[in-house]
Parts: sequence; C-alpha cells; structure tokens
Amino acid sequence: MSEGTELGRFLRARRARIHPQDVGLPVGTGLRRTPGLRREELATLAGVSVDYYTRLERGRETRPSPAVVTAIGEALRLSADATRRLHELVALAAGQTPTPSTGPARAVRESVRNLLETLRPAPAYVVSRANDLLAANRPGLRLFPGITDWPRERRNLTRYMFLHPTARTLYRDWEKMAAHSAAHLRAIAGADPDEPELVRLVGELVLKNPEFARLWERYDVQARGGGQKHFQHPEVGAMCLDFEVMAIFRTDGQRLVTYQAAPGTPDYDAMLLLDMASPEEPELTGHPERGER
Repeated sequence: MSEGTELGRFLRARRARIHPQDVGLPVGTGLRRTPGLRREELATLAGVSVDYYTRLERGRETRPSPAVVTAIGEALRLSADATRRLHELVALAAGQTPTPSTGPARAVRESVRNLLETLRPAPAYVVSRANDLLAANRPGLRLFPGITDWPRERRNLTRYMFLHPTARTLYRDWEKMAAHSAAHLRAIAGADPDEPELVRLVGELVLKNPEFARLWERYDVQARGGGQKHFQHPEVGAMCLDFEVMAIFRTDGQRLVTYQAAPGTPDYDAMLLLDMASPEEPELTGHPERGER
C-alpha cells in the first residue's frame, strides 16, 4: 500500500490539526516544519513506537489491535463518529472489504410515501444513503427553494448545500451547516468510500466548490440523527425547526427526515404557511412513478 491510502490521508489530516499545546506537550523553540503534531509526538501519546505508527500511516502495518486503534483515536482527540471511521479504515487496510454495492435503492415504498403525507404540515422527506432526494411531502419539497429547477436525478441535498445559490441565504448559519454536511458525508461513506454514487458526488463537489474541497480534506466525521436548523426562507421568513433522522427498515441506507415546531409558535405558523404555499409536485409527494413501488 502507498502513502496515498485513505487510512494514511485520514491519519495525516487529523494529526495536522492537533497542536502540541492542545495535548500538554511543550511547543519548543524554532520553526516547526510539520503542521500539528509530529509522528513521534503522536506515537508517544498513543503508547506505540514511532516506527510502528509510521508503518501504520504509510500502509505498511495493516493489522493493529483494536486497543492500538482506540489509543491512536484518543491521541488524535477523535469524536466517537471519527473513531468508528478510523476502525473502518483500518479494516479496509487489512483487506476486510465490504460487500460490493448493488447500487442505490431509489424506490420508496408506498407506505412510506403515505407516511410523508400524514406528517403534514410538518416538512418530511426521504433521502438515499448519499442524500439524493427520493420522496417528499409538499412542505418538505418546498423547504428547499429552487431544488425543483434541477432534474430529479440531480436533486441531492448535499449538492444543494454547496452548489445551489439559494442555499447560502436559506440557512442562517450556512458555514456551520456546510461543515456539518461535509462531515456527515464522511460518516455516510462508512466502510465503502469507493461506492460509485458517493465517488461521483464528492468528485463533482470538490471540482465545483472550493469550500467543500477544503472541508472534505479536514476529514471531520459526524453522523447526524437530529437537532435544529435555522432557516431564512424566501416565502415564509425565519423558521427554527427541530429535525429527526430515522433509518427506514430493510432499505439500502434510505432515511426519513422530519421537521417540527411547537404549536402556537411563530416557527409553527411559518411551517403552516410553507405547507399552504406549496404547489403540488406529484412525482415527489404521494404518487410514485410507475415501476417505483
């Protein structure tokens, strides 16, 4: 294996982000040629030899024990999501390749489409593993103004975040949301970073958006299961909505995303207006195209 492996890139990127003072090491004098921690400093913190860590980073050591991987994750101050990603990359380096993907599951069960309608006026939609927008109720589709200008096969929420001009004004804290989006895509990659659908999406975003390229190289990993999003919607104004993300049983990574606000609040009223203002979009609401059931 060469130094160009995904494991090596991950380790180097995360090592470069830790400064000696962050982990209680003396800064020393003189110019440091290495951004962040040196290999020997990281090895000391993890309790392994410099030679062993160097071989691991360069892909020459492919079977570290789980305890060693965890110690390196702790030395790098990784989050739980990033530590899981590190274990996945070590497994890949050891030749424990995932089952080849059979391609993204795009058909959404009619029962799930019906559920989207019952959730109105709350915005709700279904996305694929790589965040393609597969189905949505009326407010869920209208939550992303301008996305219907794109063909169905282009409607991807990560693509929307970085390439649609409306996204920067739709999200009141776009920089924070963009960083979360890139980190979430890293988490989605999981143990199959070479899955064609994901590779195409990442390649497009790296070429077309320098901000995404910068965030992607940070190797942040963050799975998202819920939280809050702040919108400045061009039709209904400001909204702060809670959201939940739920895996759909027996699908290839499909997830149901729902939004909500407390009744009687301005956020709830804005959500109602979003539903009332929404035009019908038959192909994404409750009426699947023939053959997609």
